Amino acid sequence: QVYLVESGGGLVQAGGSLRLSCATSGINFKIHTMNWYRQAPGKQRELVANISESGSTNYVDSVKGRFTITRNNARATVYLEMNSLKPDDTAVYYCHVRRSGVPFWGRGTQVTVSS
Repeated sequence: QVYLVESGGGLVQAGGSLRLSCATSGINFKIHTMNWYRQAPGKQRELVANISESGSTNYVDSVKGRFTITRNNARATVYLEMNSLKPDDTAVYYCHVRRSGVPFWGRGTQVTVSS
């Protein structure tokens, strides 16, 4: 059974920082690209950042220079460091992995940025 458990969300003022974590089990973590998505009210879910098994990263333009994705293979955990947060970053943030073509999602963690 694959489990993805996000944590670290909360309420923060604009300009603040949060660090999200996604603890995983049931997958061979080190061989998978790990993804962070977010979904704001009334909007489609969008890919925020991902990190490959080799450590290569990609970011959506709106978070470049502010967010950093990292991984700890020993802990089977992926992180999203979010700095200089803006009200537009308010969303539920989801961890995602695809194993043998099958997508798995966590339940999400709410991030709310007040102006």
